[in-house]
Amino acid sequence: MKNCRVLVVLVVGALGLLVAAAQGADGSGKVVRYARFEVGGSVAYGIVEGDRVRKLSGVLFGTWAKTDTTYALADVKLLAPTQPTKVLALAGNYKSHVGDRAPSKAPEVFFKVPSALLAPGGAIVIPKATQNVHYEAELVIVIGKRARNVPADKALDYVLGVTCGNDVSARDWQKNDVQWWRAKGSDTFGPCGPVIASGLDYDNLLLQLRLNGQVKQRQRTRDMVHGVAETVSWISRHVTLEPGDLIFTGTMGKTSAMKPGDVVEVELEGVGILKNRVVSAP
Repeated sequence: MKNCRVLVVLVVGALGLLVAAAQGADGSGKVVRYARFEVGGSVAYGIVEGDRVRKLSGVLFGTWAKTDTTYALADVKLLAPTQPTKVLALAGNYKSHVGDRAPSKAPEVFFKVPSALLAPGGAIVIPKATQNVHYEAELVIVIGKRARNVPADKALDYVLGVTCGNDVSARDWQKNDVQWWRAKGSDTFGPCGPVIASGLDYDNLLLQLRLNGQVKQRQRTRDMVHGVAETVSWISRHVTLEPGDLIFTGTMGKTSAMKPGDVVEVELEGVGILKNRVVSAP
């Protein structure tokens, strides 16, 4: 039935995958969810269909086709959604996060490193040299095709979809280092997933974070200072975006430290739940 909004929740093991059917941004109701997964020692992309994933042949960021092969989501290992050439992120993109400081007139962009990415269910490792590592729930843009000097009114044509992200941040390093390379880019500081959702209204989704089951962050993405299209357009004027590249779009409200033994969940409406545990470095 058109113009109907249906939410179906399927919890798949410890991965905490939430599969939700929501109305598409164009009003057609068509939302597609892509998963990158490992099964039997092989890595593939697939389309999530209820509690199963249908394997795709070809290249997700090029030509692909559905196959007859499906797997139960509970039987596959979900991976970080892409293998990007670069990971970018925004600072101060919610007024609720910057407080009294005036938000930037243009997106404030910094780099994370691809090696920081962490799959759903993976462990966030707190390095020994820091004791103040915070969570940051964020919507993450997934680039679908090469973008250079893209106008804002065309920018969504270059977006495959969005996923959940946690811009893990060592606040003491962030404050005292000249660059944020380790504060934001240490190994495991970029949890991302569980799926890429295409066809949503990216600038009006509920984003929230739970720490040990308690809601710590909760706000809609319409409150971003710089929306998805503006962000993609702005970045593409300076840096060529490649298929699979990721853009973390900033966090809202206040954050606090995580400690070993904690479980952190980032939930984005229509996408799912990104769940990770926290451990100390060996």
